[in-house]
Amino acid sequence: MNKIKILSLLVKDYDEAIQFYREKLGFELLEDAPFGDRRWVTLALPNQKDVTIALELAKTNDDQALVGRQGGSFAFLGIETTDCMADYNRMKSLNVKFQGEPTSGPWGTGVLFEDLYGNKIFMSQEPQN
Repeated sequence: MNKIKILSLLVKDYDEAIQFYREKLGFELLEDAPFGDRRWVTLALPNQKDVTIALELAKTNDDQALVGRQGGSFAFLGIETTDCMADYNRMKSLNVKFQGEPTSGPWGTGVLFEDLYGNKIFMSQEPQN
């Protein structure tokens, strides 16, 4: 094994998830094509296209129960930023739901927020030296 390439994310609707991740979080849509009886939809951060999120439509009751709870009580995804406060302010103005304000510690500055379904995402900035 060499590296992580794709993370799957269960969604209720492809288009609303694409819109949220693109317009509010700044992801790029890499692929959106028919794939058998479903769509193959992948997104990535502009500076890291070798790790993608594949959107998977939750069709079964078991999958639907997991939408918005993919990491349980923990963040399912961690995102690095170079300016936590600027990204926080930009996303807050776009009505992204945050669980508090950015806090700083020896590990850097970070804040927890939610995607459109309630999945927790941690955004962090490395400490300034």
